[in-house]
Order: sequence, then C-alpha cells, then structure tokens
Amino acid sequence: MIDLHTHSLLSDGELLPSELVRRAVVKGYQGLAITDHVDVSNIDWVISRLVKDCGELMKYFQIEVIPGAEITHVPPEMIKPLAEEARKLGAKVVVVHGETIVEPVAPGSNLQALKSPIDILAHPGLITEEEVLLAKKNGIMLEITARKGHCLTNGHVAKLALKTGAGLVLNTDAHSPEDLVTPDQARKIALGAGLDEGDFSQLRMNAQELLERIR
Repeated sequence: MIDLHTHSLLSDGELLPSELVRRAVVKGYQGLAITDHVDVSNIDWVISRLVKDCGELMKYFQIEVIPGAEITHVPPEMIKPLAEEARKLGAKVVVVHGETIVEPVAPGSNLQALKSPIDILAHPGLITEEEVLLAKKNGIMLEITARKGHCLTNGHVAKLALKTGAGLVLNTDAHSPEDLVTPDQARKIALGAGLDEGDFSQLRMNAQELLERIR
C-alpha cells in the first residue's frame, strides 16, 4: 500500500507525523506522503517542517515517508504559483484539493490545478471529460479516495479515467487513525468505484511509479 495523500496535526489531522507513520506501518504500508493543507499563510513553515520530519522518521521506520503539501481552498488563480512555491520549498508530492461535491471549493479549481506543476488532483468531484483528458496529457493522477463524503463521486472519476486512459491512484486523505486502510480495504474501495482487479493492480503500479519519479 502506497498512500500519497494524508494529514498530520501540522494542518487539520489528529496525529503527530510519527504517530501517522507508525499506524501506517502497522496497516502494511510501504510508502506514505504527508500532505498537509497549505495556502499563502503557512506554506513555508509546513513544508520545511515536513521535509525535516520525514527525513528523520525514515531513519527509524521501515517505510518511505515523503514530504508533500495539499493546496487547499485557495482562489484558482493562486494554485499555480503556490504549486511552484511548494516545489521550491521541497515538497516531493504536490496535491490540489479538487472540486469535491461536499465542500465549497471554488469553481475552476480543477482546471487550474491541471494546468499547474502538480502530481495529484484529489477528490475531483464531477470533473469533466475535457479536464480528465488534460490530466492525462499533463501526467497528473486523479484520485480515487477512501475519504467519507469525497468518495461519493469515485464512480464518476473512475468511469471517465477508464474511458480516456487517464491515470488513477487510490489514497485515503487520512485525517484520523480510522481513516487509514489496509491493502484489502483499498481493493474493496477500488472495486466499489467500478474498477476491476486489473484496474486495481494498475492503481498500485501508478502509485509505485509516481513514488519512484519523485524520489
């Protein structure tokens, strides 16, 4: 299991980074990105803290721990410059909070994210086919999410990705201990989104390839 979208108490998660990593190890994870929420107010100190913490934790845990960031609820025009800044600060995984149907994300966030130097568009809601094609063109992964509420549109995202050949990854968007999933639970979430066993294997390969690319 490789999970490239989680949160610690450096933003709105419940766990210290070390607690999050330990619980992920127990769940059978091989890789974990900590992608705390950022905007202009906190991007510098959150990413610098995660870069340091993740490096330290990898000395003691048998898991790859990746510092990242999730650009969240910002005006769409701010997404690209913030993504560029996140890269400069050392974020190895850059996620954008997509237009989930359960939060008031600004319209246009999906499109602007897909024009930016990011890795994953999280829980993109009722994303359009044109946007999915743009994700494919730019090598940006679309997320199948285990997160309650956000997962309501997993089937829609999966259907368009299969139709167009866009890449998918499965993440938890974990904020609390119970949000982390086992590999078998991840498999069931993928199947519940309308994917098959082969598609689930591809999701895992996509996560592994992304992990290797960002090392």
